[in-house]
Amino acid sequence: MYHPIGMVQILVGTTGMGLNALIHMWFQFIHNCRKLSSMSLSGRLSGGIDGLSWLNTLDLSNNIGLKGTLPSSIGKLKKLRILMLVGCSFFGPIPDSIGSLQRLVYLSLASNSFNGSIPHSIGNLSTLSWLDLSDNELTGTIPVSNHMQPGLDQLFSLEHFHLAKNKLSGTILPELFNHLVMLKHVILDHNQLSGEIPQTLGLVQTLEVVRLDSNLLNGSIPDNLNNLMNLHELYLSINILTGPTPNLTGMNNLYYLELSNNSFNASEVPPWFLSLLSLTTIYMVNTNLKGSIPPDVLSLPQLETIVLSNNNLYGTLDIGSNYNKNLTLDLQNNFISDFKQGTGYNMEIMLSGNPICRGNKATEKYCFIQKNNNPLLSLNSCSAAQDCDSGKIRSPTCMCSYPQTGTLHFFSYSFSNFENWTYYTTLDDSLMSAFLSSELPVDSVCVTDPTIDVYSYLQFRVKVCPFRKDTFNRTEVSDIGFLLNYQDFPLQQYGPYLYIADDYCCFGGVNKSSHTSIIVGVSVGASVLFMLIVCSAIYAFLQRSRAKRATKKSDPFASWDGDKSGSIPQLKGVRWFSFEMIRKCTDNFSDTNCIGYGGYGKVYRGLLAPGELVAIKRAQQGSLQGALEFKTEIELLSRIHHKNVVNLVGFCYEQGEQMLVYEYIPNGTLRESLSGKSGFQLNWTRRLKIALDAARGLAYLHELADPPIIHRDVKSSNILLDDNLNAEVADFGISKLLGDSDKGHVSTQVKGTFGYLDPEYYMTQQLTDRSDVYSFGVVLLELITAKPPIERGNHIVKVVSEAMDDQSNSRKLDQVIDVILTPCTNLKGLQKFMNLAMSCVRESAAERPSMGEVVREIENIIQMAEEVLFTSSSSFDGIDDSWNSNLL
Repeated sequence: MYHPIGMVQILVGTTGMGLNALIHMWFQFIHNCRKLSSMSLSGRLSGGIDGLSWLNTLDLSNNIGLKGTLPSSIGKLKKLRILMLVGCSFFGPIPDSIGSLQRLVYLSLASNSFNGSIPHSIGNLSTLSWLDLSDNELTGTIPVSNHMQPGLDQLFSLEHFHLAKNKLSGTILPELFNHLVMLKHVILDHNQLSGEIPQTLGLVQTLEVVRLDSNLLNGSIPDNLNNLMNLHELYLSINILTGPTPNLTGMNNLYYLELSNNSFNASEVPPWFLSLLSLTTIYMVNTNLKGSIPPDVLSLPQLETIVLSNNNLYGTLDIGSNYNKNLTLDLQNNFISDFKQGTGYNMEIMLSGNPICRGNKATEKYCFIQKNNNPLLSLNSCSAAQDCDSGKIRSPTCMCSYPQTGTLHFFSYSFSNFENWTYYTTLDDSLMSAFLSSELPVDSVCVTDPTIDVYSYLQFRVKVCPFRKDTFNRTEVSDIGFLLNYQDFPLQQYGPYLYIADDYCCFGGVNKSSHTSIIVGVSVGASVLFMLIVCSAIYAFLQRSRAKRATKKSDPFASWDGDKSGSIPQLKGVRWFSFEMIRKCTDNFSDTNCIGYGGYGKVYRGLLAPGELVAIKRAQQGSLQGALEFKTEIELLSRIHHKNVVNLVGFCYEQGEQMLVYEYIPNGTLRESLSGKSGFQLNWTRRLKIALDAARGLAYLHELADPPIIHRDVKSSNILLDDNLNAEVADFGISKLLGDSDKGHVSTQVKGTFGYLDPEYYMTQQLTDRSDVYSFGVVLLELITAKPPIERGNHIVKVVSEAMDDQSNSRKLDQVIDVILTPCTNLKGLQKFMNLAMSCVRESAAERPSMGEVVREIENIIQMAEEVLFTSSSSFDGIDDSWNSNLL
């Protein structure tokens, strides 16, 4: 008769764990939602795994000792949503039964030794978002559906498609991308795929990363590839591609471009280089380029590396004077005969193998082949182990402990200047934010030793240090591994990756050497089933109890006072943040993160995750905005989705705090720009574009929101400017809904800002959408004059009206116009713009245009001034003139 523990075959070596530790580990498995990542497990999974039918998550990643085939009985885990087996030693075919797991949203079998073909049945997983089968030994073609079998083209929810580093062959069938309309990452590099790149790839406009390099692809690059407006990284190198050099005009978000070692038709440096202002990296080695390099290419604002070696470039190299000082230019093995700035240049240039490096110029520094075995920056953010006792390592916060270590293998990244510390600190901060959000006891995280491997993957060593203790326990190590491989957080400048963990030395202070590996398996038998039933019942009971406690604890409206604040807000898609999370992301509301203040309270900058900078409005006691206004703002903004209306990320209603978390808009308010506080000037074309953006945002609120919304506080300090000076309407604390029963107006107490207030609304207390139009008219006059609404007792409407009426004195109008814009005779469309502004501020609301009419009139003004816009926008230093293409 076997002991029940023996029936589950948890076998221990001669110096193995005690029975109590084994039982603890089993219940930990039940309690911790099936996460056993990085546990130093070894052995095989048997067919009895189907007894774990209640599982919704199974993570056995980074247990290199787990081997054997994946049993077909895994298809009976019908509730499974997440299956992660990264970095194990499984081999054999992927079982066809895996297609039965129709609740799966995440499937990663990466970095094993699976072989055979990809099962057609995976196409049944219609809810699958993440598919990673990379770094295996899979063969055959990429399966698509036919009249008999499903295929990967039916993964309608798929965002991440990773099949890199296998032995896949055959063509990429066009049908593959017919329905994958949510794809972000297509990672198919280092296979044996042949044939042409399908045209259908250019139809998937959500794509951010495409890696097709190191295959046998041939033919021309599809001419519709430049439809991928959101693409960040494109790798097509080391194929047999022919035809013309691709035209990538319009790919304005492209950072990293790799086209090397293909057989394109001989051509000069593509002119579309100049239009891709986000480019950091260009690799076109051995691509039949000829002619000279236009100096303007080197002045691209973000450019870090351009490698055009082994081509047919000739003549005199002219790098101009506007190049980035950190730029690396590699032109080795071409036919360049002279260098115009041969002395006095301030960038890294490599010209060895060119005629210029013969004779008396051979000793110039640009003629030496760069020999650097490790060109990447050596990071030392984690101190050496010898600074601490007993083999511990000192963390960046000066704590000695045993960190969990491993390697991050990035499939893609958007930069090439590896001496820029910002990229590494951003990664550090992003990972730390993810740990804090998951409430893991992590003191600090740091990445070190960046290298690029033979697959062009960027690797980092990563150390995760425990908080206020020497070691992590098993649960924490497993949770760290799960978080890093699940990747449910954004990483700015980095694409997807694999996390391969090292064995952890010390669980609960016990060195790993004190016991041997654990061998885990599951066998079939009555005792096992009985144990599973009992454990499942206990687990279900504990989960229900925990869920009730968690629901009560995390309910953001548990303390909502319905009598004072109205009914509980009805929200759509916004996140609730705890006070502690907000406190951490603002560094305890430090003054250095304070970016503004007003009657409501202070506004802080915070970092929730990489790429997710937020602005946090924190109400102060006695603020002008009360609980009802707080509720109004979160209700309204949760249902508003428009590119010209600021986006609400979430809110905090806890510990007596009222905080609103908005997307961070970096360039401040329109009022700051007009007053000169922002440090840059707005030319006429840019002011027209800002007016159009703000008008579109308000028109959306009035005409497309359901129900319509009256802002009630439109002013230049409530119009924010983003990175590209696009305008977004903000601050909805005193907004009102205009329901069907309101008959076009709302009777309400007058609220707003003096100088922008509609006089008719002030007199009648009848609020209409035309009240917003009046306020917007004042903003239009601010755009023309750069003056505040009231200055020295004079209202801007009166001042402009008198200047326009005095036809006999043309200089009077020049005195009203912002000095940056004068003389006004150069401003195409100014008269129509002023007429529009004055029509918006008419005393009678009935005589004012609607916001929709205002939008159309501004569009007409811009269209009329189109020729001036296109010739003058480039004069605004640092602003992408591609905005012209989006004006209408």
